[in-house]
Amino acid sequence: MSKVPGLLGALGAGLTRMGERLDERRVETEARADADAGLDGPGNPASSDDSAAAAAVPSQAPAAPAAPDASDAEGTAPARQVAPDHVPAPPAYAPAVAARPDPVAAVPWGMRVAAEIGWRLLVLAGTLWVLMRVISAVRLVVLAFVAALFITALLQPTVSRLTRKGLPRGLATAVTAILGFIVMGLIGWFVVWQVMDNLDTLSDKVRAGIEELKRWLLNSPFHVTEDQINQVAKNLSDTIGHNTNEITSAGLQGVTVLVEVLTGILLAMFSTLFLLYDGKNIWRWVLRLVPEQARPAIEGAGPRAWRTLTAYVRGTVIVALIDAICIGVGIYFLGVPMAVPLAVFIFLFAFIPLVGAVISGALAVVVALVTEGVFTAVMVLAVVLLVQQIEGHVLQPFILGRAVRVHPLAVVLSVAAGGLIGGIGGSVVAVPLVAVTNTVVGYLRATAKENALRSAAEPEEK
Repeated sequence: MSKVPGLLGALGAGLTRMGERLDERRVETEARADADAGLDGPGNPASSDDSAAAAAVPSQAPAAPAAPDASDAEGTAPARQVAPDHVPAPPAYAPAVAARPDPVAAVPWGMRVAAEIGWRLLVLAGTLWVLMRVISAVRLVVLAFVAALFITALLQPTVSRLTRKGLPRGLATAVTAILGFIVMGLIGWFVVWQVMDNLDTLSDKVRAGIEELKRWLLNSPFHVTEDQINQVAKNLSDTIGHNTNEITSAGLQGVTVLVEVLTGILLAMFSTLFLLYDGKNIWRWVLRLVPEQARPAIEGAGPRAWRTLTAYVRGTVIVALIDAICIGVGIYFLGVPMAVPLAVFIFLFAFIPLVGAVISGALAVVVALVTEGVFTAVMVLAVVLLVQQIEGHVLQPFILGRAVRVHPLAVVLSVAAGGLIGGIGGSVVAVPLVAVTNTVVGYLRATAKENALRSAAEPEEK
């Protein structure tokens, strides 16, 4: 029993030494971890904090590794060294290396903005290119549907008026469509009849005009000889003779074009019937294809776009009719042959803004020149210019108004682009498309601004 206190004392001393050794290792590990975490070089605030932390720890030298005692020999594993969380800073004698900036921060702000805009423009251009390729592949269907939209915009008020008077929707649509197609067919037949009826007279007058032009050139101060004129006529005849194959192929292409025109007319007629009868349901079906978040804005923009298109078609028909009547009456009293067909051509070409008026007016002047002489051609030119000035400054602002007002530069560019893409049909469609797009974009911009103001006002009310 006397050995028990000695054993207890030895055991207590061993535990005390073990606790002191563990405390020393813990302090050493914490000091090394703090030094590794905050050692950034001289003068760094982290190093000063580490110095303060080290000063707070009792000053003592690092303990030498103790010799393995009985407990280690009996299988006690040594303490595991903790890996540092950060790479230690380089020594003071190492050369200083400047840190590289972030690549995003190295690119100027303007260049980043230009790059962001650039790739979006590329995506948009690619989308438009694909869309144009698709439209070019089905150009006949697109032009027929657009023509149906124009005819529907012109005939829709009549259908609505008949429906309000008590006629069923189907009967009102049938009556309006049949009467409209009959009127357009009669106009086309009248033009062809007038041209065929006056073709012989016109050809005789053209020959007389060419002979008169030949005599004028012989007596003119340009010193043109008869041999030169005959040589030009011979070259023209030889050119026509050598290109018989091309002329024949052009004739075959003309037959193909005629078939396409007839197909387009039938498609336009069927499309017009369905648009007149079931236009509202077709619009509701189109709205279901739009994402739900954008559906209210598109639903509001649709009727406004339709009103713009209707105003454009009605105004253009009225202006074209006034131009055709005024110019037709003028060239009739001046004695120009085929005054009525020329007036019809002026009416049709009036649907091509700016360019159509120039082409139809030039056609009337040329016919007057070769048939009636220079004085009559000058008078026809004066009549055409006078009517066009009245149209541009009085008729269009008064009839079309501000609903479809488009800048002249936009008109010229859109007509040119439409002609390059879709020919005459593209030129006709270009300006109303620009007008409708302008209306839709303006409405969507106003709607977005109104929604933003409403969203900003709701938190204030709450």
